[in-house]
Amino acid sequence: MAMFNSTTEKSTSSESSSVNIIGAGTKIEGDIITNGDIRIDGSLTGSINVKGKLVVGASGMVEGEIICQNADISGVIKGKIGVAELLALKASAKLTCDIITNKIAVEPGASFSGSCSMGGVIKDIKGAHSEKPKASEKTA
Repeated sequence: MAMFNSTTEKSTSSESSSVNIIGAGTKIEGDIITNGDIRIDGSLTGSINVKGKLVVGASGMVEGEIICQNADISGVIKGKIGVAELLALKASAKLTCDIITNKIAVEPGASFSGSCSMGGVIKDIKGAHSEKPKASEKTA
């Protein structure tokens, strides 16, 4: 019995550092929740909640609501995306969505259509409530 308990403890502790991959050609319909990082090269229709970093590859497509800590987007996003820290849009990224993020980096060639709220402290990214920065805190 002790052997089973020790392996359960190990898998729980490594769960936060796990990396999940949805390969090209894979289609998922539903919601994903993970404590680790995730890379999507396939297609996801539904919501995704990532405690770590989300990477959407050039062949990746997400249609739905996204909530994550950091995101690196090279593929297609349709819906809504909330990023607590940094959202990086690569040259091949095509977004048709509303963005809520603290910081954004956009490479030349990236395409974005929708609204973008950024900066300040995001208290509740799920509810899209954010605290607006003071005038002296704004940067270009």
